[in-house]
Amino acid sequence: MATAKNKAPEADYSMEEKIKALYELQRIDSKIDEINKIKGELPLEVQDLEDEIAGLRTRIENINAEIEELNGLTRQRKRELDEANALITKYDEQQKNVRNNREFDALAKEIDYQKLEIEHANKRLKEYAATIKVKKTAAEEAEAVTADRVLDLEQKRTELAGIEEETAKEIEALNTEANAAATKIDERMLTAYRRIRKNMHNGLAVVTIKRDACGGCYNRIPPQRQVDIRQNKKIIVCEYCGRILASDQTIE
Repeated sequence: MATAKNKAPEADYSMEEKIKALYELQRIDSKIDEINKIKGELPLEVQDLEDEIAGLRTRIENINAEIEELNGLTRQRKRELDEANALITKYDEQQKNVRNNREFDALAKEIDYQKLEIEHANKRLKEYAATIKVKKTAAEEAEAVTADRVLDLEQKRTELAGIEEETAKEIEALNTEANAAATKIDERMLTAYRRIRKNMHNGLAVVTIKRDACGGCYNRIPPQRQVDIRQNKKIIVCEYCGRILASDQTIE
């Protein structure tokens, strides 16, 4: 895109020269648009693949974090199992030396409680193992998809880089021409030009009159309006589409 950074403030261009410069800038920008069309959807496809890969890698990281958390819970439950089994062994030994039935029953209750704890821990361990298995499968599937997307991305990047390399010199030359044209246009006109161009699906902000009609929307331009346009005394826009109108006589 042309900039006005190198604009010479001492230069005083006529309105006709400014309109001609606007049309020249449009011609150059249209050429750049045509070159960029060669890239097609490649830039968007590259960006989409980069975003998808980033999302997949984040998902894999989250899954692995969840697996690590489950592994931590598994280790904790196994420690609880060891403690429960140790307590059962301890209470079994103590039952052999009790002095009355009350002590025996109290130890029996403790043993039953630890057995329930073991049952509960074993149930949890099975749940953790099943969940870990599912999550590992999900991580492997995400990693496989990521690998495929990385290959696609490398291919798209190579293709895009090839096109950019082929067109780099031409784009550079056109940008130089565009900047030269922009030096003849004041900032307010450049801003209006860029705004109009951005709002047009084909990027045409400056058009000529063709067969008494706007070269952008093809609506008829009244004769007196055409006379005003040919005089080049001010910027005139199409009342239908808002494009800047230029006379064929001006751009010749």
